[in-house]
Amino acid sequence: MSEAARTILQTNTETARNTTGEADPGFLWDFWYPAARSTEIKGRRLATAVLLEVPLVLGRTADGKAFAMRDSCPHRGIPLSYGHFDGQTVECSYHGWRFDACTARCVEIPSLTNQDKLKVDRIFAGHYPCEERDGYVWVYMSSADRRAVQTATIARSPETIPAAPALPVFKTKDSGKYRITHLSCELPSYVDQGIIGLMDPAHGPFVHQSWYWRKRGSIHEKSKEFEPIPNGFRMSKHSPSSNSLPYQLLKKMTGEAVTTTIDFVLPNQRLEEIHSGKLWFSSRATVTPVRRDLCRIDFVAAWNVFLPVFLFRVFAKKFLRQDQETMIRQAEGLKHDPRLMLIDDADRPAKWYFALKANLLESRQTGAPMVHPMAGPVTLRWRS
Repeated sequence: MSEAARTILQTNTETARNTTGEADPGFLWDFWYPAARSTEIKGRRLATAVLLEVPLVLGRTADGKAFAMRDSCPHRGIPLSYGHFDGQTVECSYHGWRFDACTARCVEIPSLTNQDKLKVDRIFAGHYPCEERDGYVWVYMSSADRRAVQTATIARSPETIPAAPALPVFKTKDSGKYRITHLSCELPSYVDQGIIGLMDPAHGPFVHQSWYWRKRGSIHEKSKEFEPIPNGFRMSKHSPSSNSLPYQLLKKMTGEAVTTTIDFVLPNQRLEEIHSGKLWFSSRATVTPVRRDLCRIDFVAAWNVFLPVFLFRVFAKKFLRQDQETMIRQAEGLKHDPRLMLIDDADRPAKWYFALKANLLESRQTGAPMVHPMAGPVTLRWRS
């Protein structure tokens, strides 16, 4: 197992280039992934998305419930998104087969006659559980539904699945209201590269250089404590970097210490909470696999600090664009199959991620309990 954790980086780089093969790309199934913004699904309009190389059609029923189906008619394979939606059923544009939006069960085949024995209600187009949180439509990418589609059998959703992830927000009597905003961008890379870039603590002074955030000349040694959490790890509560102007301003506003906590949780979530007195800032970034060579960052942030949404978006967009440009350049280099390496301590979070992923896959395969790669709290040191 430990050998798998050490080699999975190179293996996944090779897998990412095999965009046409049948090999398992190493995606993590049986998790929630954000498929679209809630605002993209209005009225009876159908929207499309691709998660883990599965084409999806999304919509909203007449009573406002979001749904997700596989965007492929089981009859001849034409995308159902080309069809008609009446608020309850999706009708295929090719032969008029109709499917219940919330179950994907076929309810009508117009070409059938009274003599036909086909049991229409045993035909499914492929259904994926769907929930809305924080302005996103989340889809639970079930391995059971995936296997059912691949073997042409009836797809069944899990009887019980966890709730979709929710962004932590903090309401108090003095600050019940908060602002929230969403951003996204695509990365031309395999999802693992996007995720370890998300948790990389040492790239800031080089990728995000600016007078208000980081300067190359401000690099200094840092020491942070990490601890294991279920399906992930946490950078324990600490005082954030003194070389970042926003943290300095926040401390002046409240007159109290500023603390931050950063979590990474499988399959793809980075969560950060910043507190100073009654003021708080909460954010979540997810890196979602679209294809083997493409993933998407979805970023949502909420805060009760006096900071206009438009102003925050100006700086946040710049940060995302810098990360995106870096990943585009990295993808150029990865085309040539370079040998890659991870170092201690700055790359230890990346190593934990690969080990978590490998251990989870092994646990699912063997049925044994998942082994966490961290035995307990660990202190890491690096310069940034």
